[in-house]
Amino acid sequence: MIHNPLVFAFFGSPKFASLILGKLIDHGYIPKIVVSNPDRPVGRKKIITPPPTKQLVVSRKSQIEILQPENPISICDKLFEVHPDFFVVAAYAKIVPKEILAIPRLGTIGIHPSLLPKYRGASPIQSALLAGEEKTGVTLYLMDERMDHGPVLAQTEIAINPNDNYGSLEEKLGHLGAELLIESLPKLRSGQIEPVDQNHNEATFTKKFKTEDGFIDEKDLLKATSGDKTLAETILWKVRALSHEPGTWTLQGGKRTKIIEVKIKGGSLVIKRIQNEGRKPQNVNPET
Repeated sequence: MIHNPLVFAFFGSPKFASLILGKLIDHGYIPKIVVSNPDRPVGRKKIITPPPTKQLVVSRKSQIEILQPENPISICDKLFEVHPDFFVVAAYAKIVPKEILAIPRLGTIGIHPSLLPKYRGASPIQSALLAGEEKTGVTLYLMDERMDHGPVLAQTEIAINPNDNYGSLEEKLGHLGAELLIESLPKLRSGQIEPVDQNHNEATFTKKFKTEDGFIDEKDLLKATSGDKTLAETILWKVRALSHEPGTWTLQGGKRTKIIEVKIKGGSLVIKRIQNEGRKPQNVNPET
């Protein structure tokens, strides 16, 4: 266990955040408080479901306090009470007010799954895949009032493999981010890390993807499967990036078909897995 442990709160909700939180706890960095989004309806049946970070804390029967405010400003007093050394924010998906950022003595550490200043914003993993990037990474930075804007504390990169999709890359970057934070915390505590300002002129920004962003024209699919390599690569990147969320799809005979998995073989797109409207997912082209 950590001697004289640092006191902190962890902000985050989705799987990326839960991967980091789990690894921190495993290494003895146990937050006093976990702040996540409220439980939300999920799936077709709209079942009220807690976010992954809350599920993790509950599954481990931990004594960590869980707070789920709609507006984080409402928990300011509670955060003051624990006298935190720092906060960690990983994919919290809410603006953290300046009043909260100013509470911890060492500042608030953001963990962002890109090589900042590239791909600031809501969808860095998806955007890197959609652009056909060959590498990405994780950045630790001191948060300020602007989005993914503060000075960098540490950064490490990772190759994007040809078979990576959103799920596999999120998993890798979650573990990578946790390892980088665990390595950096003792240095931050002892003052060995000097924050470095980002080059804001090189910043690029991402958006939250909507259902229509996942649409693939049936004519483009036909061209891609008939040997149009450029279109094949474009569709491959889209499926790798967006098939998980919000989903990649086309219209066939007026009905929606989800495109779940594709590959490129000999310069042509090969569709591997689909889901027709109202049906279960199915494999196609098993010989490839």
